[in-house]
Amino acid sequence: MADAVVVGSGPNGLGAAIALAGAGRRVTVLEGQATIGGGCRSDELTLPGFVHDTCSTVHSLALASPFLSRLPLAEHGFEPAHPGAPLAHPLDDGTAVMLERSVPATAAGLEADGDAYRRLFEPLVRQAEPLFGELLAPLRPPRHPLLLARFGLSAVRSAEAFARSRFEGERARALLAGCCAHSMLSLRAPVSAAFGIVLVMSAHAVGWPVARGGSQRLAEALAAHLRSLGGTVETRRTVGSLDELDGPGPALLDVTPRQLVGLAGERLPDRYRRALERYRYGPGVFKLDWALDGPIPWTASEAARAGTVHLGGTLGEIAAAEQTVTDGEHPERPFVLLVQPSLFDSTRAPTGRHTAWAYCHVPNGSARDMTTAIEDQVERFAPGFRDLIAARSAMDSAEVERRNPNYVGGDINGGLQSLRQLFTRPVARPVPYSTPLPGVYLCSSSTPPGGGVHGMCGYWAARAALRESRRSDPEPAARSARP
Repeated sequence: MADAVVVGSGPNGLGAAIALAGAGRRVTVLEGQATIGGGCRSDELTLPGFVHDTCSTVHSLALASPFLSRLPLAEHGFEPAHPGAPLAHPLDDGTAVMLERSVPATAAGLEADGDAYRRLFEPLVRQAEPLFGELLAPLRPPRHPLLLARFGLSAVRSAEAFARSRFEGERARALLAGCCAHSMLSLRAPVSAAFGIVLVMSAHAVGWPVARGGSQRLAEALAAHLRSLGGTVETRRTVGSLDELDGPGPALLDVTPRQLVGLAGERLPDRYRRALERYRYGPGVFKLDWALDGPIPWTASEAARAGTVHLGGTLGEIAAAEQTVTDGEHPERPFVLLVQPSLFDSTRAPTGRHTAWAYCHVPNGSARDMTTAIEDQVERFAPGFRDLIAARSAMDSAEVERRNPNYVGGDINGGLQSLRQLFTRPVARPVPYSTPLPGVYLCSSSTPPGGGVHGMCGYWAARAALRESRRSDPEPAARSARP
């Protein structure tokens, strides 16, 4: 009989299981679908031989994670493939702002804002490892208070105010705006600057790689490492109630508050249930995957060196589009996040052909088809793109949620990452992973530190479960992976 059960095999669920197994627990992971991975799955969505990631593709946070980065995932088949540049941000003048691995190289393309860029990011990149240790953790006394305070003075601001105050030119402002838009917040909202700063810092510190062969390889590497520690994974094991999990050890749930309410039924105290029901989900996404007959013909040829491309023009245009989504409407010219992995990973498409995907933000639960709006933005910066489309797959918010029930209404972050919910997700508790039910924990991105493929929500939930069981000192295998 297992000492612990984990429900859900996303990176957080697998991370929780690995931390428990490394501490000597016999762990079983139960996955309702036929394949493991959660947001790290790959499939032939368009044509045979074209490998598409159903959600996450770029894995900078996996490399920055104090937990995942210390696991021997390379031994189990995970190979990061780095593009020539992490990011390109095309502009209407036919050029592209390039986020390079080097801070000075990036600054050189920002004209008069180069010095300001270096002053902002060089200190952060030098201290990236301890800073990631602080940021990818629950609210706790900081180990590096001065470093965290220096970051926080900028991070708590809105992206729009911060970009306008720090930079004078449109190139630097646009670069930062696109990165901040990953927050899925209004760029006028507090803490929206934090997400852009972290993403830029990660690009310089660890890069923005894709997983060679598809994101499924990362999930499979995590599962293989779990098995090497004695853990097991069972697929096609749908759990409909916590009553199915009664056993001697803890149950860690890689689910969002909505699923927890359904699983727990009448077990939850009324006050806690009401708090979960007040939990807010953020905007959804509309996603397109393409099989292409050639590489995307960017007007700014340098964009072909980038794994990720942000399409949205200036800071003002991106801020307006994201505000429209926040207001519950659909922008005519949405901010589009595009990834072109086959340029740097030839295993994803037949020889001479390519894959790419893109999504835009939409109101939560939106059923609107954004295909034309997204492809218009690609054509804006790459005329002739549509002529290369051999096949496409479209997912509205409902389909995104169907493929991963944690993406409620298409929200791929597991809940709105606003100032209020950033560290108190899902409910303000001393140990946010715990629930009022003894031995039941949440380990999804609906807990700190939130969305992203870093496994830290699972790690910290496992640590909480281990502390409660009075065995807080892990075995060496787990101790070596401690942040």
